[in-house]
Amino acid sequence: MTIDYDLVIIGGTVAGRYAALVATQLKATVALVESQVNYGFSQHQAISEVAKILHNLNDVAGRGIHTTQPSLTWTETRLYSHGVIDHIQAQTSLANLAALGVDVILGTGQFQSLPHLGFTVNQRLLRGRTYLLATGSVLYHPEIQGLQPTGYLTLSNIWQTLKQPTLPQNWVIIGGIPQSIEVAQTLARLGCSVTLAVKSASILPSADPEIAHLLQAQLEVDGVRVLTQKPVTQVKLIEGKKWVQVGNKAIQTDQILVATAQQPNLEYLNLGAVGVKWRQRRLLLNDKLQTTNPRIYACGDVIGGYDFPNVANYEARIAVKNALFFPRFTINYRCIPWGLNSHPRLAEVGLTPVQVKRQFRPDEVLVLRQYYKSIPAAQLRDQTTGICKLIVHRNGEILGASILGEEASELINIIALAMSRKIPVKHLASLSCVYPSFSQIIEDTATQWGQQRLNTNHALQDFLEGFFHFRRDWNW
Repeated sequence: MTIDYDLVIIGGTVAGRYAALVATQLKATVALVESQVNYGFSQHQAISEVAKILHNLNDVAGRGIHTTQPSLTWTETRLYSHGVIDHIQAQTSLANLAALGVDVILGTGQFQSLPHLGFTVNQRLLRGRTYLLATGSVLYHPEIQGLQPTGYLTLSNIWQTLKQPTLPQNWVIIGGIPQSIEVAQTLARLGCSVTLAVKSASILPSADPEIAHLLQAQLEVDGVRVLTQKPVTQVKLIEGKKWVQVGNKAIQTDQILVATAQQPNLEYLNLGAVGVKWRQRRLLLNDKLQTTNPRIYACGDVIGGYDFPNVANYEARIAVKNALFFPRFTINYRCIPWGLNSHPRLAEVGLTPVQVKRQFRPDEVLVLRQYYKSIPAAQLRDQTTGICKLIVHRNGEILGASILGEEASELINIIALAMSRKIPVKHLASLSCVYPSFSQIIEDTATQWGQQRLNTNHALQDFLEGFFHFRRDWNW
């Protein structure tokens, strides 16, 4: 059998393109099969930042403060976002990857098992030592009466709609995933009327409950109407107007965005013929990101979970190294942070309070918290909304962290590094950060560990002393 490539990557997602870039840096021969281009993440990031600028300008004007900064129109917002996208996409653009030696093939294909394992696309057979699935995910369409004939948008096509000269003013967003929260707040800050409907009791069921509650409050301050534990049961088109039944409320809207759970994009790949198994719409993988066919790996949201680019890139690095060399690298999400492009930013790493309760006794864990309003940098920047929480073992090991506030996506990286290098929390307490800076919130939060531990020891000592006095008094 003739091997054409060291690695054949199927899927032009963020993870797929990044995997191709990593493979070229490792001097591998690579083919990238791409069926579509999806700039949704970058588009959202850029427009979200402009929405933040617009919102801040409105706040300044509302307080009667004179500013020389010009107001931004929606047309200028779109032009700015397109410029940002061009820069973000440059390194992993198809042109750049091709210049680095990647064989870029546009089209869709499927695996074949006979006479040898290969991937057929555009009537061409690609043969590789290993293969990497990075095809991403697609919307799992909810069964809502009237939704299909009425029409709706998804996260994959909403940004095409936002390229129009004017924005729809009324939106109903269905779904409680991180991207739905980002889009809801972005649209609200661009002046739209937005209703966010989620079936769960929290807008972010997997996040720290206290942090999720604070973020929900901020969404409502920004004008997003949040309806929790309110399933959408029906959608109707009445006299040219869209109506959405959310719980016991009927809401008229201009546009509907469905941002619910995703499912792996595995259709037409013929995976069953090459021994790749999945169960309940999830690929079966080991901790080296190998499928049930050891020559086929997977990374990104095709393997499930939330769609975070840094997580997908981490998976891509592990999968590529295992695919090209001896598969000895294992995946470990414990120290990989994730963040929400909200305002204020939300970022987490490690275990959440719910997970900690399942794994540890209450007396083994300390929860440390500090609010942004206590640090000078937040006061100077007028960004006092926020909280930093550290979940720490009594021995000083950092188990997890949650930050909601300015620079949260930067600050969480410091804690993630400390966790990955097993640095005890007492060392974070002695950071001696540049003054003034938001990093002080980590230092101040970590400082509480020694105090709480001391208080706990004093309480235990008082209990033991009382117990011994009790025994002495009763002659035990």
